[in-house]
Amino acid sequence: MSLTDRLSRKTKLAYGAGDLGAAIATAINGFFLLNFLINIAGLRPGTAGTIFLIVKIWDAVNDPIVGWLTDHTVSRFGRRRPWLLIAAVPFGLAFFLQWIVPPLGQTGLFWYYLVVAVLLDFAFTAVNVPYAALTAELTQDYDERTRLSSVRMSFSIVGGVLAAFFHGIIVSLFPQDPRLGYAISAAIWAVAIAGPCFITFFGTREPDFAINAKPAEKGPGFVEGFQIALRNKPFILVTVIYMLSWLAIQFAQNNLQIFTKDWIKLDIKWFSFLLLAIQFSSFIWVLIWAKVSERIGKQNVYYLGGGFFVLALLGLFFLQPGQVVGTFLLAAMAGIGISVGYLVPWSMVPDVIELDELETGQRREGIFYGFFVFLQKMGLALGLFISGWALELSGYINATPGQPDPVQPASALLAMRVLIGPVSAAVLLLSFLAVRAYPITREKHAEIRAELAKRKAAGP
Repeated sequence: MSLTDRLSRKTKLAYGAGDLGAAIATAINGFFLLNFLINIAGLRPGTAGTIFLIVKIWDAVNDPIVGWLTDHTVSRFGRRRPWLLIAAVPFGLAFFLQWIVPPLGQTGLFWYYLVVAVLLDFAFTAVNVPYAALTAELTQDYDERTRLSSVRMSFSIVGGVLAAFFHGIIVSLFPQDPRLGYAISAAIWAVAIAGPCFITFFGTREPDFAINAKPAEKGPGFVEGFQIALRNKPFILVTVIYMLSWLAIQFAQNNLQIFTKDWIKLDIKWFSFLLLAIQFSSFIWVLIWAKVSERIGKQNVYYLGGGFFVLALLGLFFLQPGQVVGTFLLAAMAGIGISVGYLVPWSMVPDVIELDELETGQRREGIFYGFFVFLQKMGLALGLFISGWALELSGYINATPGQPDPVQPASALLAMRVLIGPVSAAVLLLSFLAVRAYPITREKHAEIRAELAKRKAAGP
């Protein structure tokens, strides 16, 4: 690897820190949002799930368009970083508004949370798509990208650890008025969400080819570029891997609080420590898998980590009420597998982008990462939508804030166990088929880089 492909520690840290905002929002939403909308805000489970299905319809257009716009952005700061500067504050503000309960009826609450969800989704996109696209521009080396992704995911998991842990602690300090607890916690995390965008903006620099590029050199229009991306077989396989792995993660995350509260009978004060076990395990194993992948490859790492995750999910299904120690042990095991869902797909995307450049002569990081971020959010939304309606149809009983939790019917208890166990495991196993078919090995990537280098040396 040439020295020009190596990134300084400062650049890696500044880039990695930028994922804290998205990680905080994703972790808190993934673990707490479904329970908040149902048992704190008072929405029926089906209504809550429908909100996020509607948002994903908007997302199907929103994410790829923002990606295309970043490919065509012209500024002295580059194509990606200006978006972080502009969208940081709206991102934090929209997150805060999501955790407020206005004095409205069911219809009014539906529209309030729908509008806020749309605004939050757009702000998330405007930050995370250009941020993610920086990976492919900061370095072109196969293993250095894995290292950069491991730094990013380490920040992401640590951010998720702290956010999920302390969010639960803060809310638990207000047992008689949980709405106030959620509002106070959301205000704190809104600031934490916006701040890291500025760290990445001021701590990194886009390469000259991105800063100096002219609009005419940035590839085809949005529709044509999107069609070309979808004809790229390795890209389709990576997106399938990512979508299925994140859907499995989201099924587990979305239902974990309700599962532990209503089935395991875990005291709310211990829930934050359960999340700490999951996220700390993920953090450690991201670092381990990044090293292991240099020896056995990304695909084999995914198989190993995914296997641990499947075993943990099936184990959760068989847990019985009161088995708290078993819950914590399986949570730590799940972290081993969750880490590969963070690490492996993100480290594959830059390789796919260079294959696309070889085949088309264009670099369209924004298009690819726009679609990728869409899949991440679609996993969260589908998890919420399916989980909400599964609980609705199984007869789930809403709790009343400040009152003892109701006793759930057997059908609702079975639904949450199936969602967190067999359903999540089956979805994850499907992703193994896409991993097996993924064609870009380290050797294949070296061939791609060599051919691109020849073309650049030959000139236009």
